[in-house]
Amino acid sequence: MIRMKKSFVGTVFDVIKYVLLILASVVAVTPVVVCVFTAFKTEDEYTHGSVLELPKSFLYLGNFKEAITKANMLRCFLNTFVVLVVVLVCSVFISAMLAYILNRFKFPGRGLIENLFLFASLLPGIAMQVTIYQIMYSLGLINHLYGYMIVLMGTDIISIYLFLQFFENLPVSLDESATMDGCTYFGVFFKILFPLLKPAITGLFHEE
Repeated sequence: MIRMKKSFVGTVFDVIKYVLLILASVVAVTPVVVCVFTAFKTEDEYTHGSVLELPKSFLYLGNFKEAITKANMLRCFLNTFVVLVVVLVCSVFISAMLAYILNRFKFPGRGLIENLFLFASLLPGIAMQVTIYQIMYSLGLINHLYGYMIVLMGTDIISIYLFLQFFENLPVSLDESATMDGCTYFGVFFKILFPLLKPAITGLFHEE
C-alpha cells in the first residue's frame, strides 16, 4: 500500500512537471510563431486578422523585400556578423589574459581587483545604462560600430571567472618549465596555457 501511494505521488509529480514544461515551451515558442506568421502576411491580413491566424499564402515575400530595401537588413546582418566575430575574439583574449595575470602573478592590489570584478558581477546591467551612455558620449563613441564593440568587450565578467577556474586547475610547473627553457611570459601564455583553455573557450562560445 505504501509503495502504491509513493508510485501514485510520483506519477502525479511527473504529470505536473511535464505539463509545466509544455506550458513553458508554448509560452517561449508562441512569439516566434507569431513573428513567422506575420512575416508572410499582407498589410490587410495583418490589420484585420488575428495575430495567431495563418497567412493566406507562405509565398508572399513583400515584407522581406521591403525589409531588405528600406530597412537595409543586409547591412544589419553584416554588422551583426562583424560585431559577433570581433567581440568574441577580443573578449576571449582579454578575459584569458586578465585571468592569467590574476591567477599567476602576485602583486599589490590583486585582491582589490578581484573584489571589484565580483562587485561588478552583482550589479544589474540595467542600473548602469545611464552611466555607460554618459561615458561613451563623453568619449565620442556614440553611433559608431566600434563603440558598441568596446562596450560588449568590456562587460564580460563571467568569462573572467570561467578562465580563472581553469587556470587554477593548470599546474604552475608548466609555467616554470617553460620559463627555465627560455620562454617569455607571452610565450607561456600563448603557446602553452592558452591552447589548454579550449574547453573554457568552447563553453564561452556556447554561452554567447
